[in-house]
Amino acid sequence: MRPTPAPRTALLASRVRFEEKRILEALDRRGIPRTLIDARTVHQHLDDGRPPWDLVLNREISATRALYAALTFEAMGVPVLDSAAAVETCGDKWRTSLALRAAGIPTPPAALALTAEAGEEAAERLGYPVVLKPLVGSWGRRVALLPDAAALRTVLEYCDALPSPQAKLVYLQSYVDKPDRDIRVIVVGGTPIGAVYRRSDEWRTNVARGSTTEPCELTPDIAAPAAAAAKETGAQIAGVDLVEDRDGRPYVLEVNHGVEFKGFQHAHGDRTDVAQEIVDRLVLEVNT
Repeated sequence: MRPTPAPRTALLASRVRFEEKRILEALDRRGIPRTLIDARTVHQHLDDGRPPWDLVLNREISATRALYAALTFEAMGVPVLDSAAAVETCGDKWRTSLALRAAGIPTPPAALALTAEAGEEAAERLGYPVVLKPLVGSWGRRVALLPDAAALRTVLEYCDALPSPQAKLVYLQSYVDKPDRDIRVIVVGGTPIGAVYRRSDEWRTNVARGSTTEPCELTPDIAAPAAAAAKETGAQIAGVDLVEDRDGRPYVLEVNHGVEFKGFQHAHGDRTDVAQEIVDRLVLEVNT
């Protein structure tokens, strides 16, 4: 049997965090030729030839740079994980909600309003409390739990004064009355490889905001919607966030491309190596 060739891999990132270091170490252990590209240095001209890589692993932290880099490298004939289509869907909360709903994946009721006034009407229909989120964002930034119309109106006044046209759009999600935790499932190549509970004293449970993590049993009730959510958003490497209601029913909140897994790795130790799973997927992607 002929040995599987090692793909020449470019890791695209403007910041080398815990996750990128782990992936680079996994690539080196596997003997895979790799190049670290600072996304801030990338420029590609229309008449440039195909870049000298078999695959680009897209770990760029900026959603805009991640999207345009993926569009560019794909146009030059280089596969990108995650793809431009996945970054575009996962990077926009309304697009994600639409994809989940179309596939029948359980997700909290949500609404998009094009003006602040329409946002107030949408919130009345959803019912308070509501969660107001920016369409593009991560780490729980600018996410607000609003108990009533007065609170929503105050926050929308600030949003309406922001210079970005996109910031004026109103994305609302029904609040799910949940325990002091949510669930992060990591999906690689369509397969859920593990899950963690993320706990916090406040209602937001992002690890970036100080939440703690602990292993969560990967039951079919959470593995199935997580795998389906990754598939329907096109994410080959995904962090799927779920919440359970008081009766234990899971709902998919978001699908994250460029998933951060420091908290997951801390909880699972050496039992599950996310970086190794990602590298195994890269090899499979190039050789199939």
